[in-house]
Amino acid sequence: MNSLQSDVLQFLVAGIVILLVVFAVSYYVLKKLGKNPKNVLPVNFANRIFIPLLIFLGALLVKAAILARLFHYDYTYEILGNISTLAIILSVTWFIIVGLRILKTRMLLKYDVSAEDNLSARKRYTQYNILENIAIFIIVILAIGISLMTFEGIRAIGVSVLTSAGIAGIILGFSAQKAIGTLLASIQIAITQPIRIDDVVIVDEEWGKIEEINLTYVVVKIWDKRRLVVPSTYFIENTFQNWTRESADILGTVFIYTDYQVPFEALREELTRLLKSTPLWDQNVNVLQVTDTTEHSVQIRALMSAKDSGTAWDLRVFIREKLLVFLQENYPESLPRTRISIKDYTKETS
Repeated sequence: MNSLQSDVLQFLVAGIVILLVVFAVSYYVLKKLGKNPKNVLPVNFANRIFIPLLIFLGALLVKAAILARLFHYDYTYEILGNISTLAIILSVTWFIIVGLRILKTRMLLKYDVSAEDNLSARKRYTQYNILENIAIFIIVILAIGISLMTFEGIRAIGVSVLTSAGIAGIILGFSAQKAIGTLLASIQIAITQPIRIDDVVIVDEEWGKIEEINLTYVVVKIWDKRRLVVPSTYFIENTFQNWTRESADILGTVFIYTDYQVPFEALREELTRLLKSTPLWDQNVNVLQVTDTTEHSVQIRALMSAKDSGTAWDLRVFIREKLLVFLQENYPESLPRTRISIKDYTKETS
C-alpha cells in the first residue's frame, strides 16, 4: 500500500469516526431536548430528522474528502461532488419540511377541534393544512429545480429547451390548465373557506363531514364510514350544502301525518315533555305546527334544535318514535285513516 492509499484510508476512517460521533452527539442532544415538553422541539423530533441528519453529515464528509483532494481521478471528484450536493439539497429540503410541520403543529396547539364550539379551530386547521400542502409543493419543486441546475449537461439542455419552447409551452399550458385550476381552487378554499375541517356537508346527496382538505382533493367521511374523494374545484364550481358554515348548532324537523281528530295541544305538550327529558335537546327551539292538510290527513311538523348535526339526527329519531307511541297508546283514532261511506240503495228502490 503506497502513501497515497494510506492517506485516503486514514482520512476515510477518521471521517467515518467523526461522522458517527457528531451524529450520535447531535441525535442524543435533540432527543433529550425533545423529552422536555417546555422546549420548542416536539417529543419525536430526533426520530423525524434521523435520516436527513445522517444524509447531511455524510454529504459533508464527502465534501471534505473532495476538498482534501484525496482521489486521483478528476471524474471521481465530479461524480462525488454531484452526489454530495444532491444529498445536501435533499437533507436541507427535508429539514425545512419537518420544521414547517413542527411550526404548524405548534401554532395549532391553542385550537381544539374536539371542543363543542370549534368554529375558530376549524378555520385555523383548514387554513394551515392547505397552506402547508402548498408550501411543501413549492419547496419540493424548488429543490428539484436546484438539483437539476447542479448538472452542467442538464443546465445546457434546459436553456436550449427554454429558448425554443414557444409552441411547447402553449401546449403544456393547456395540458396543465386543469392541474393549475385545482391548485388555485385549494388556495381559494384556504382564503374564502366555503368548507372547513369537520364541516358537515351534503355532496352528491351524501351526508358527511370534511375529513381532509389536500392540495388537489377533499375527503368527505360519509355517515356509514365510506370516504367520498372530491376534487377541490368541486367546492368552487358546484352547489353543495354546508350545515356548519357559521355554527355547529342546527334545527331538526320531524314530520308526522295524522287524522283530523288529532288533539294538537296534547301533542304539543307531549313534544315539550319529551324534549325536556333528553340531553340531546339544547333547550332553544321547541315548536309544533300544522304545515299542510290533504283530503286524508294532516301534516304536523315538530321543530327542535341541537348542538350539532349528529345530535340533531339522534334527537329527531327519538322524537319521531316517541310521538308515534304517544298517539298509538292515547289517541289511536288520531292515526291516519281512510273513510269509506256505504250507501244502502235497497231502501231507495223500495
